[in-house]
Amino acid sequence: MNFDSSPIAAIATAPGRGGIGVVRVSGKNLSSIIEAVCGPEKAGTLQPRHATYLSFLNDDGSVIDQGLAIHFKAPHSYTGEDVLELQGHGGPIVLQMLLSRCLQAGAEIGLRMAQPGEFTHRAFLNEKLDLAQAEAVADLIEASTEAAAKSASQSLSGAFSKTIQDLVDRVIRLRMLVEATLDFPEEEIDFLQQSDARGQLDGIRDTLQQVFKQSAQGALLRDGLNIVLAGQPNVGKSSLLNALAGSDVAIVTPIAGTTRDKVIETIQIEGIPINVIDTAGIRNAADASDEVERIGIERTWAAVQKADVIVHMLDASRGPTREDEEIVERFPVNAPVIRIWNKIDLSGHRPAVDRMPDATHIYLSATDLAGMDLLRTELLRLIGWQQTGESLYLARERHLIALKSAHDHLEMAAQHAAHDSETTTPALDLFAEELRLAQERLSSITGEFTSDDLLGVIFSRFCIGK
Repeated sequence: MNFDSSPIAAIATAPGRGGIGVVRVSGKNLSSIIEAVCGPEKAGTLQPRHATYLSFLNDDGSVIDQGLAIHFKAPHSYTGEDVLELQGHGGPIVLQMLLSRCLQAGAEIGLRMAQPGEFTHRAFLNEKLDLAQAEAVADLIEASTEAAAKSASQSLSGAFSKTIQDLVDRVIRLRMLVEATLDFPEEEIDFLQQSDARGQLDGIRDTLQQVFKQSAQGALLRDGLNIVLAGQPNVGKSSLLNALAGSDVAIVTPIAGTTRDKVIETIQIEGIPINVIDTAGIRNAADASDEVERIGIERTWAAVQKADVIVHMLDASRGPTREDEEIVERFPVNAPVIRIWNKIDLSGHRPAVDRMPDATHIYLSATDLAGMDLLRTELLRLIGWQQTGESLYLARERHLIALKSAHDHLEMAAQHAAHDSETTTPALDLFAEELRLAQERLSSITGEFTSDDLLGVIFSRFCIGK
């Protein structure tokens, strides 16, 4: 995203009809727009950060709508620039008319439509938010569970950024010690030992591991999990989906092949969003009843290839069959698999979990719900979820990559530090360089060291108006 400092405008509320809609304008000196839209008399009465009820005017003086105008003077605004928010009725036509009027009134100062995420991008560039906080804005908007919303709100408040900055500060202090040692080589051994450089490094590594653990857990809240239900026709896949969802999401009949295409339902387990994907029953193409079922089976295998966890459904009342084993043979290598032995209400089995080398086997009944808690617990165990009292950071993939990279550099630094008994300058040089690289990786999380290309990718995924 190439930065263009010209003023911007957009509808800041979601598309569709609602009781209230907001048009947002941001830029330097918006007085001409305020006077044109709010009228010369009312424009002078607007007090910064106070809501004023007035009419929004067209270029001929006719009234477009009536609502609240709020003027945020720089730097006391979301973007750090002058911001005008016009809050009117939430009809799409009215909002489009109001936005068009703003663009018309601001044509002389170069007002244009905002790009996705451009308001938040400006907040970042004007140091109102760091990059991790800016990403938390989008995460809060997109949160699909209460736990994810709470974690995103915590990151937006700066908790994650503060933790990262504390780590960066500790790395900087250690770098200063090593750099000083390089500048005064005759003091090398005593200086590093007296400052407990190794102990400081070990402390930083331990803290970083804990932050990574919290971030990895938080990433589950943000990204969720894709679980694919696969198996032969009529083994109870749709019944299991309904049991997990707590409602009749999928059609269930005794007729084999009822499900012809994917049925997706998002549920929550311990606050983690889980997309449960019910698929067409798998059988040989020659046995498919028609072309529609054959296509459904092809889509089933496509979904299996992308699954985070494969739930292989089997009928406990009839036991394993050769067809079941052929299905297993086509599963992706290293994909986590749970083999569900369904219909224990007919087979006489008791609810149980049996962890075998090939997969976890769970005996349950999707009809009377016996053993369903065992399945939920096992799903959380497979993805590494641990319920703790610690706050979680709603981390993104790039955060985890940066934390892992910083950890690797600190591991290398520890190896070089172990050679200090040799009192070799090359080892200390490498020690200092690894610390510098670790600092750079950590700082990239908050945006201190971030390429313009990455910024473009991040903010382009925001909604327009934010």
